[in-house]
Amino acid sequence: MSDQLNGAEALVRMLEQYEVKHIFGLCGDTSLPFYDALARLDHGMQHILTRDERSAGYMADAYARVTHKVGVCEGPSGGGATYLLPGLVEANESSIPVLGITSDVPVTSRGKFPLTELDQQTLYAPLTKWNTTIDLAEQIPSAIRNAFRAMTTGKPGSTNICLPYDVQKHAVDRSDIWAQKEHCQYPAQRYVANNSDIEKAAKLLLAAKFPVLICGGGVVNSGAEQVLENIAQLLNIPVCTTVSGQGSLAGNHPLNAGVVGANGGVMATRDVVNSADAVFFITCRAGSTTTENWRYPNKSIPIIHLDIDPDTIGANYPTAVGLVGDAKLTLEQLYSYLASHIQSRTNNCVDGKAEVAKAKKIKFESFLKLANSNETPIVPEKIVHILNKLLPKDAIVCADPGTPCPYFSAYFMSDIPGRHFITNRAHGALGFAMSAAIGAAVGRPQSKCVAVMGDGSFGFTVGELETITRYKLPVLMIVISNSVYGWIKASQKAGYDKRYFSVDFNRTNHAKVAEAYGVRSWTVDDPLKLEAALKAAIECGEPALVDIISQPLQDAAAPVSQWMG
Repeated sequence: MSDQLNGAEALVRMLEQYEVKHIFGLCGDTSLPFYDALARLDHGMQHILTRDERSAGYMADAYARVTHKVGVCEGPSGGGATYLLPGLVEANESSIPVLGITSDVPVTSRGKFPLTELDQQTLYAPLTKWNTTIDLAEQIPSAIRNAFRAMTTGKPGSTNICLPYDVQKHAVDRSDIWAQKEHCQYPAQRYVANNSDIEKAAKLLLAAKFPVLICGGGVVNSGAEQVLENIAQLLNIPVCTTVSGQGSLAGNHPLNAGVVGANGGVMATRDVVNSADAVFFITCRAGSTTTENWRYPNKSIPIIHLDIDPDTIGANYPTAVGLVGDAKLTLEQLYSYLASHIQSRTNNCVDGKAEVAKAKKIKFESFLKLANSNETPIVPEKIVHILNKLLPKDAIVCADPGTPCPYFSAYFMSDIPGRHFITNRAHGALGFAMSAAIGAAVGRPQSKCVAVMGDGSFGFTVGELETITRYKLPVLMIVISNSVYGWIKASQKAGYDKRYFSVDFNRTNHAKVAEAYGVRSWTVDDPLKLEAALKAAIECGEPALVDIISQPLQDAAAPVSQWMG
């Protein structure tokens, strides 16, 4: 065996060292050496060929969310490098570790106006946690090690490595092919918050009569679901979540008040937060959506804030106690202190379970009234309600940020904690759900994976229907068909005196489009036939799409505070 590899072979062997099993991507001229190395070497990885680099990024994102491994995507120079950007910036802002590998023009061609020349390092610098351009093949192993360390430690995020064509052919010493194994999964090399700060936080919680927890996606990222439940039950206090924090507690748990904020929150859940005399933000940045522009909670009550990223603490709220550390480790220490000092808790505390039950009763009474109606066009509430009944407990629902997001954020119920709901709330680009469901299905093949999208999003990502059929992925796709960019039209109704402009488009027969790709399809416009169609699609064991003629969002009772007043 030679003591040397070429650069492309070294890249493959480094990914193998980091236990990568799947790569999502799209071919191009500058990637040919990398593809040739993947073809020749025995490495145990599967390359998932996509129809769009954006899709590859979204697949890698959802894959990372459900596996706790790094998602890997790749694309060629020029247009491919720009198309991969949306997936990497979404993952970075959502604290999901995704490695993007983009090939590039030869180093020797720089500045000579070659086709697809682009300053990728400058392009990716503000949009990823770490990135680099390889100038010498011998830099490849250390670049991969740096990328995996950056992605999996501290605040997770995305990285990009730009790999020029000629560098992929140059020599690398085989002796430099090794990995720091603890960086194969995230979170890695965790640390716990300061003991004195944990003690202060515990005392504040014990002194409060009605503290409320608001949890972001980092609870699931860190695997802190069980200790979170232990704290909530010990103190009998409500757990609210951000959109990304769903799964921090099982949906049917008596202390889970559900999603709060401008997207998916309702008045009843707002009241839970507004009644608190202390709020504990856990891996939640307390941004504009979760707090309805920093109104709920108000800034006069004590705030405890736990996050792996110190930059989030004190950014939006005066903070009584800041806890910088891993959620699981820090909450375990906090629980230990609370349990040993529970006898010192203040008297006359509010019954958290009773408050949550009251809020849920109000929330679901209005929901069920609509969900059980048989009006046409079919209301979105009915879609969510039927899926709550029919989907297996371990199903994963991926929702696009338009019409599906507020409904599934508010009303989708997973009976088990963990990552069962995925949406791209950081930047809200359309066309996410179908690709995310592919990534989730590859990463967690034992679970039923569902993509819920509006017809606007379907138009962004329709090409990936071919990917789904080529890999025979039994993904369920649901199109909420209402012939409108509904979020914008609803906002024009609420804030611009119904001056609708350039938001409506023609209806597509999504079922026929899907059939042309070989997908089993149903079209439903009769609410009495919806449950049977969804049941058949879930149980068919094949790729399936249900096109549902639905109520336009501007006419709906969506749980979005700016439309509800």
